[in-house]
Amino acid sequence: MAFGGDVHFIERTLTLLDDPATAFGPVSAILGGADLAMVNLETAVTTRGTPEPKQFHFRAPPTAYAAVKAAGVDVVSLANNHTLDYGQVGLADTLDAAAAAGVPIVGAGTSASAAYAPAFFTIKGVRVAVLAFTQITELASTWVATDTRPGLAMAISDAQIAQAAAAVASAKAQADIVVVFMHWGQEYNECPIALQKTAAQAFATAGAALVVGTHVHVMQGDGWLGRTFVAYGLSNFVWWYNDAQSNDTGVLRVTFTGPVLSQVEFLPAYIDRTTGQPIPSSGDEAARISAKHASLRGCTGLASAPS
Repeated sequence: MAFGGDVHFIERTLTLLDDPATAFGPVSAILGGADLAMVNLETAVTTRGTPEPKQFHFRAPPTAYAAVKAAGVDVVSLANNHTLDYGQVGLADTLDAAAAAGVPIVGAGTSASAAYAPAFFTIKGVRVAVLAFTQITELASTWVATDTRPGLAMAISDAQIAQAAAAVASAKAQADIVVVFMHWGQEYNECPIALQKTAAQAFATAGAALVVGTHVHVMQGDGWLGRTFVAYGLSNFVWWYNDAQSNDTGVLRVTFTGPVLSQVEFLPAYIDRTTGQPIPSSGDEAARISAKHASLRGCTGLASAPS
C-alpha cells in the first residue's frame, strides 16, 4: 500500500488538469505500483455553491478525479476542512463526481452512516477496510454528517472519537486489515498534539493496523503503537502554495504479508516550486528529507518496533 498527503488543484496546480494523465507527475509510478494507493483530496469538486465563511476556499473541476485515477490512486479521503468549502451544493457535486468517475471515497457522505462507513478492497485474498475521519474544528458543527444531513466523519469530541472507533471495530469484524486515514493536528507543528494521540490510541484499541494522517503542512513522525503503525503526518503532496516550510514530503509505503504489517518505508519527495508536484528525491536531497523524517519520531511517543 502507498499513501500520499494532501492533494488539490487550484492556482499553480490547476493547470496540471490540462492533462489529467500526467497531473501527479513521476510520483505516479510509486502510487500505481502499489496494490492500494490513497491520498487526501482536499477540495470541493464542483463549479457551483456559495463560499463558506472561512479564509481559504479550494475547488476543482471533475477532471480532478481523472487525475487521481491516472496516478494509480485507488481511494481518496474527503474527511478534511475543504470538502464543504462551497457548502452542501459543493459537497453533493463532489460526491456525485466521485461516483461518476468510479473513484471510491471515504470520510464524507449523504448521512453519518455513509460518512463513517469503510470502503472495502480484496487484495490477493486479503480483505482490507479503509476509513477516514477529520479532527479539524473550523465549522465542524455545521459540517459534521448527521442522520439527516450530509457531511464529514469527525473524531473531535469524546463522543465522536468513540463513534469513529466503533466504526473501526465494526470494519475489523468484516476485514483482515483496517486502515484509518486522518486529517488532524496543529498547522506547522511537527509533533502530534494530545487529540491526535488520543484518537490514535482509540483506533489501535479498536483494531486498526495502520493509522495515517495529514493536514499540518509539515511532516510528522511515525512508529508503532503496540501492533498498530501510526504515521502522524505526511504533509502536503500535490499542493498549490510554494511554502519553504512544507515542500519536504514523501510517500509512506507499507507491505502486508497476509494480515500482518511486515515492512514500512518512507520514500522522500520534494514539492516542485513551479508545478506543485511531489518529485521523488534522490542523492543528498533524499538523505536530508529521510533524516529529517526519522528525527521526528522523538516527540510522538511511538516505538521503533511493534510490541
